[in-house]
Amino acid sequence: MKKKLLFTSIFFLGTLVSQAQWQPDVRLTNDPAPSNTSLNNAWCVASSGDTVIAVWDDQRDGNYEIYYKRSTDAGLSWGADTRLTNNTSYSYDPCIAISGLNIHVVWQNEQNGFYQIYYKHSTDGGLNWSADTSLTNVSADLWNPSITLNGTAVHVVWEDERQGNSEIYYKGSTDGGLSWGADTRLTTDIADSWNPSVSVSGSVVHVVWYDNRDGNWEIYYKRSADGGVNWGADVRMTTNPSVSRYPCVTVSGSVVQVVWHDDRDGNYEIYYKRSTDGGLTWGLDTRLTNSAGGSFFPSVAVSGSFVHVVWFDMRDGIYEIYYKRSVDDGISWGTDTRLTNDSAYSFYPSVAVSGPVVHVVWQDMRDGNYEIYYKRDTTANTIGINESPACENTIQIFPNPFLNRMTVNNSKNELCEITIYDITSRILVHQKFTNTITLNTSQLANGIYIYEVRNKNTVLRKGKIAKD
Repeated sequence: MKKKLLFTSIFFLGTLVSQAQWQPDVRLTNDPAPSNTSLNNAWCVASSGDTVIAVWDDQRDGNYEIYYKRSTDAGLSWGADTRLTNNTSYSYDPCIAISGLNIHVVWQNEQNGFYQIYYKHSTDGGLNWSADTSLTNVSADLWNPSITLNGTAVHVVWEDERQGNSEIYYKGSTDGGLSWGADTRLTTDIADSWNPSVSVSGSVVHVVWYDNRDGNWEIYYKRSADGGVNWGADVRMTTNPSVSRYPCVTVSGSVVQVVWHDDRDGNYEIYYKRSTDGGLTWGLDTRLTNSAGGSFFPSVAVSGSFVHVVWFDMRDGIYEIYYKRSVDDGISWGTDTRLTNDSAYSFYPSVAVSGPVVHVVWQDMRDGNYEIYYKRDTTANTIGINESPACENTIQIFPNPFLNRMTVNNSKNELCEITIYDITSRILVHQKFTNTITLNTSQLANGIYIYEVRNKNTVLRKGKIAKD
């Protein structure tokens, strides 16, 4: 009986928490010099569990250096600013990736007279850091690195001018950044290829960039199915006479999500495209925004079936940060949410997600110079409890709490599906049924789970259920 009462309390609390919205803006930097986030191809925030790391470049030391700041309580409080670089040349445009206690950062620096790609990592959650490692050494400028990782496999891409025009290059490590393979040229055409973004799932590496080989800027895609050893052909993702630029890619399992900004509608809007088979085929372009003021530089993050997009937008007469999400792998999208509301420009947001919490950082001019700001929503990556009880009286789920079996009954006798998630939104059970189904749940550990029952077009019931 005590456990049932505990579950009832947790269920009620979850119902209340699910209605929470974005929390107040938090200023992360406070110095008289500008502090800048990177463009959308480079994530300036990363999270794993309760650890959240923000990176930026900062001129407080007389030249631009890379700084970072961390939170160990999911963004509730933050430690001190930590300077990651220390040399007399400029360091710009950091990008960060994290897995557990392993944190990896790349950036561009001009120590040898040309901008080169540099790298640094921490194996203890950001307490200590390795020495700077130069990943490249060529007599040309290299720009805009992006980094991703899967276990000990680390993947970096960048824009490279060693051929006389900008091409996309790749470099990988299989031992957590201790050693690195050779530079690999991914594009080969006489036009410029700019601003690559990279993401990985298992051994499949996905890269997007924009390219003017067709006479105007289009979004292109390339993938490797063997961890960066071999690469497939370039795939043209957009086909229109307008400008498509600054793509950002993320992946969860076999579902790949890409966003970019595009002026095919007469002004820049945010567009989206997805693949459900690991990048082999692609769906149609989807317009995510409709703003006469222009929408720019989207950043995307994914967790399970939840897709989160941020960008900056001129619809309010001044650049503000906006957010949008999908809870069904990009099939449908919620409304635009304005995250900032101040009289100064807010630029270049970056988004990350871990557990139920979505984290956003950006640069903001409200203090008279650019500072780094942060905002979070502690429920944006969870299914809202009882948000759509359209037909919930037709669905019975019992027993609750359950042991190794769970029965789902649908009195309307129509084709439905039930999905059970853990608290990090990872799908654990997914099953279609018509009227009654008994699920084997012996593989689930004791704890609280989230379920969703839906038919083709409607969420019939959502809620929490416990295994005892």
